[in-house]
Amino acid sequence: MLRKVFLLFACLCAAMAGSGLLATAFRAAPSATRPPQRIVSLNLCADQLVLALADRRQIAGLTRNAVDTQMSAEAARARGLPILTHSAEQILAIGPDLVAGMPARGNAVLMGLDRDVRALDLESADRLGDIYRSIRTTAAAVGHRDRGEAMIARMQRELADLPRPGAGRVAAYYQRRGFMTGTGTLIDDLMQRMGLVNLAAKLGKPALAQVSLEEMVAARPDFLIVESATDRITDQGSEMLHHPALRDIPRISIPQAWTVCGGPSYARAARSMADQITRLDGAHR
Repeated sequence: MLRKVFLLFACLCAAMAGSGLLATAFRAAPSATRPPQRIVSLNLCADQLVLALADRRQIAGLTRNAVDTQMSAEAARARGLPILTHSAEQILAIGPDLVAGMPARGNAVLMGLDRDVRALDLESADRLGDIYRSIRTTAAAVGHRDRGEAMIARMQRELADLPRPGAGRVAAYYQRRGFMTGTGTLIDDLMQRMGLVNLAAKLGKPALAQVSLEEMVAARPDFLIVESATDRITDQGSEMLHHPALRDIPRISIPQAWTVCGGPSYARAARSMADQITRLDGAHR
């Protein structure tokens, strides 16, 4: 979540930096009669939906995070595709017929376009219902409605069979440097699906709060949910998660790439959480 906030801020800063070169307004055109052939994505979450739903030959540009396996659940599909530098000139040279972002419309990098361009404006998906809407919206925009419906049906089947092994126990999504994710977030939605109670809600914390090691030890959650990248110590930020005072709290480890954006990887994250809780319970019997 912390890195997600940083990425959105960084994209905004990059857009503002290029605005001095731009003059005319970016407008959304009516829906095209044929699928777009030069799709450009402006941020990580749009990258993943476009990669999952569009044909490879339709994709003309993605962000640099699209190929980062720590950040994108679709990184393997992005290999070999054009990567953008958030340069207005680069996007102008592509001549996109669909631009996807959160949102795409009004992005300063694109204000130099002097013609109508279709815009796919996506909203942050912090609940499963939001994810389904994003999938349907993207699938329609890239010309593959049936692909979107098939993806949703597959996710629904996967999630329908999942147990709720949390049984009302308390969990904390604890991140590098002591940041904890609160309610109204994708992680919180996954916790609820597992039957877990978010420690942040019990403590009255906002969507993102820094919680000291002492506070966490005193709160004594039943589970710590951590990013798999912090399973080993790599720097000071991850070192605190391995403090001896936390070692006997059972851990659920999830790749950040599955939860940084609301998308099809939600079902994968839910399955992994359910399996890990069940395994941990079995080990403590």
